Amino acid sequence: MNGTAKFEMGKKTFTEKEISLLSKNPYVRSVSVKGITYSDKFKQLFMKQSERGMFPGEIFEALGFDEEVIGISRIRNSAARRRKAFEKDGVMLCNHRNQIQIRVKR
Repeated sequence: MNGTAKFEMGKKTFTEKEISLLSKNPYVRSVSVKGITYSDKFKQLFMKQSERGMFPGEIFEALGFDEEVIGISRIRNSAARRRKAFEKDGVMLCNHRNQIQIRVKR
C-alpha cells in the first residue's frame, strides 16, 4: 500500500499505518483493511455515554479514535448498530469489576 486511504465500493479502507494505529487502541479487538471489530468494553462505554447524551463522534474521540481515520460513515453505522442491538434485545450487559449489571429497556 502506498500509505493513502482507499475507498472500496464507497467504503474507506485502512492503510497499513492506520491499521497499526488502530490496533494499539485498547477498545479494538481486531482491525483489517476493510473493518474494525470493537471490544465489548467499547460497546458498553459507547452505550453508557450515548445514554448520557454524547454524540457518536464525541464518544469515539473520547475513547481515543480519530474521526478522520475511522470515517464519519463508519462512526454513524457503528452507532446505529449499537442502538439497534439495544432496541432489539432491550438488554445491555455491563461487566464492572466482575459484577454483571443488566439494564432493561423501558
